[in-house]
Amino acid sequence: MTSTDSIVDRVRRAVLSGDDLGRSIVTEVKRANERALGEAEASEFSESDVTQRLSGFGVLQPYLDDPTVEEIWVNDSSAVFVARSGRHERIPTHLAADELRTLVERMLRRSGRRVDVSQPFVDASLPDGSRLHVVIPPITKEHWSLNIRKFSAAVRTLDDLVTRGTVAPDAKRILQVAVNEGRTVLVSGATQAGKTTMVCALLSELDSRERIVTVEETFEISTRHPDAVGMQCRGASLDGVGEVTLRRLVKEALRMRPTRLVVGEVRGDESLDLLVALNSGIPGLCTIHANSTSDAIRKLVTLCQLAGGVSEAFVTSTILATIDLVVHCRMDGDGQRRVEAIARPVALGGSGELTMESLWAPK
Repeated sequence: MTSTDSIVDRVRRAVLSGDDLGRSIVTEVKRANERALGEAEASEFSESDVTQRLSGFGVLQPYLDDPTVEEIWVNDSSAVFVARSGRHERIPTHLAADELRTLVERMLRRSGRRVDVSQPFVDASLPDGSRLHVVIPPITKEHWSLNIRKFSAAVRTLDDLVTRGTVAPDAKRILQVAVNEGRTVLVSGATQAGKTTMVCALLSELDSRERIVTVEETFEISTRHPDAVGMQCRGASLDGVGEVTLRRLVKEALRMRPTRLVVGEVRGDESLDLLVALNSGIPGLCTIHANSTSDAIRKLVTLCQLAGGVSEAFVTSTILATIDLVVHCRMDGDGQRRVEAIARPVALGGSGELTMESLWAPK
């Protein structure tokens, strides 16, 4: 027997292909609209409107298909925005409350995740790799809030980043050597600074004999490496059981014989487990939200201490033994993403305090 999901997929493929079956489906939906709404009101829906609703994610689908759009967000039915090159604009699109709920349900269908009163936040990956984030009332005041962060498939390697002006040629050489020599790299920056893109580009430099294990809150990191396994977190069930945290995933990753451990974003208790894992001889790649290379290290120290039961001296000595490079990314006012600095943590005199030694900065 054919499942409901497979029937839906077949309808979408037919509509997208524009074949006889697809055209017939669109025609029948238009006729159904006319019967339900009346010919005058239904005439407002063009064939392209019907196609969008049947084949993808409704009125948002054109912006998901647009390679210049970096992010899409919805505040309420009439407040829909897109960001291009770091700058956002309001778009003339109306998304009714019930339509938004239907879209969210469709987006979440393949992820196995849910959003409801008991779990009013959700993060999930869309089929194209974009990241979905949804918040609903009563956490939001009145309307459902939706964000879709897209990731460029055009950027795969460090050479791609050089071509785009993100990485200078001499900085690229430093990064290539670090990755090839098995160094651990921490990538820092603000939101939308290009941290995940940088990690993906660094992964492209790895030898095919490496085994990569990635752990993330939600799948974002992509790699074409022949030996790679990705894991993501899971929320608790309705009974409050079954949660899988990032800290748990870091521990599980060590049992999977990685030669390179990748953590999508370090922001909690998993920071301590990550440092312990790196101190066992496994090089890694990870990202962290910070304003500079020195802020990134200070934040890592704080997170490890908050994880519990460790002294600052232990954390700083472990960082010195494990973190080889910090690469700081930023986005200019014109939307251009750039590597702003490459540095490494070193001990300040004999005090054991940490400072940063610059390895590269823009000329």
